[in-house]
Amino acid sequence: MQERSLRDREPEAAWAGCALAERLRCVARFRDLLAGAGMEAAVAARPVGMEAGERAMREALTAQVIPLAEAAAFLVREGPGLLRVRRLSWWRQPVWLRGVRTEIRREPVGRVLVLAPSNYPLLLPGVQALQALAAGNAVWWKPAVGGEAAAEFMVGLLRAAGVPEGVMRVLGSDPAVVRVALDERVDKVVLTGSAVTGAAVLAELAPRLVPAVMELSGCDPCFVREDADVGLAARAVAFGLRLNDGRTCIAPRRLLVNRRVAGAFREALREALDGVEKREVPARLNEPVNFEGTTEVYGGMGEDGRRMMPVVVAPEAGGHVLTRSDLFTQIGTWEEVETDEEALRLNAACPFALGASVLGRDEGAARELAARIPAGVVVINDVVVPTADARVPFGGRGRSGFGVTRGAEGLLEMTVVKVIQVRRGSGRRHYEDGGGMEAPFFQRYLEAAHRRSLAGRLCAVYRLLRMAMRRQTEKKTTPDLIQDTP
Repeated sequence: MQERSLRDREPEAAWAGCALAERLRCVARFRDLLAGAGMEAAVAARPVGMEAGERAMREALTAQVIPLAEAAAFLVREGPGLLRVRRLSWWRQPVWLRGVRTEIRREPVGRVLVLAPSNYPLLLPGVQALQALAAGNAVWWKPAVGGEAAAEFMVGLLRAAGVPEGVMRVLGSDPAVVRVALDERVDKVVLTGSAVTGAAVLAELAPRLVPAVMELSGCDPCFVREDADVGLAARAVAFGLRLNDGRTCIAPRRLLVNRRVAGAFREALREALDGVEKREVPARLNEPVNFEGTTEVYGGMGEDGRRMMPVVVAPEAGGHVLTRSDLFTQIGTWEEVETDEEALRLNAACPFALGASVLGRDEGAARELAARIPAGVVVINDVVVPTADARVPFGGRGRSGFGVTRGAEGLLEMTVVKVIQVRRGSGRRHYEDGGGMEAPFFQRYLEAAHRRSLAGRLCAVYRLLRMAMRRQTEKKTTPDLIQDTP
């Protein structure tokens, strides 16, 4: 087993040792190939359960294929600067470290296990794989059930782009392969999935001390302020609920609506949602207990008596289960508030903190509110779409996970830091006991380097000079005194 594992690592080690420029040329070729195979990519990217058709193809192209190409372009453009060796300037270096030269390197983690989701089976793991490969890592891709076509398409395109065989592998979609992969020794795990799945994977990683990025569920708030354009706000919520058939982790789920616009917004939302295709609430959620203690804001029953989506309900009391669950479907909640402060208090009861949106005309006030919302990304006067920017890092807090993917920060997540320091010259006074100095000398240095006032610093410098001159005088006179001693 050990010999086979070492052989498996040979192409991975060769890829890690490959020049960054060559790795990025592979990413550039992948981008070109993807551009020519957009429709094929869209077919492979379609989530399981989404019916084939014009809307499915359009969403796959705009929400997965094009953002993936943008991510590749970002890596080619920004990768050299982000992964370059960084040398620290001597200008701000402490005096007592003069002669030391420091450089900071970004090295590959090794083997990265990407645990892919079912809702965006090409984009999300695809960006993570590209970033891992650009940084010099090998990638093992475990697709979700139904995501096998996206994984195979991605691997095929990358091999055609020049990524050597053995550097990227597709595992089976059975969850049992995760433990097998961990036993084969992976160096980092990147998971996109539910909080429950994240907790189970972390339990496997902890004894092995394997680091991870956890991009987990959301139950995102949408703050509709009193100055909101209710028509725009209604269209935003309707779009977020229907996007990808509701299987978007940062869709608006909890509507926190200012009472001054609640009536107008309710009517506008009903009109916007009337145009959305209706479907049954999933069986796992279509239980009366899940909707107890709520009143219907929008929705209805089908001919067979089953609840239909999209559905928006208003809990009659705070802390309702629907306001703190990662539903991952076209179900929203409605809570009316008097102020932003009240909205923030209600939001704080939810353990998830992935994304949020703020809808209001006063951009300054919206920014102030956004700054106080605990979330990885807050979008003002839009939902979801701006987060697809390849430059934007993405990650959550609380039960929404930790670490980031995408953007510069996502690329750096795929690296480990190595620091190399070189001491020049022959002086090593720190090898002496106290460097030949007494404690008061170091106290004066501390004041000279770090007192806030200029007067305080100058005074300390003066005292340091006097101490140094006295020490020099003592060094010159001490040998004569010894000679004159009988």
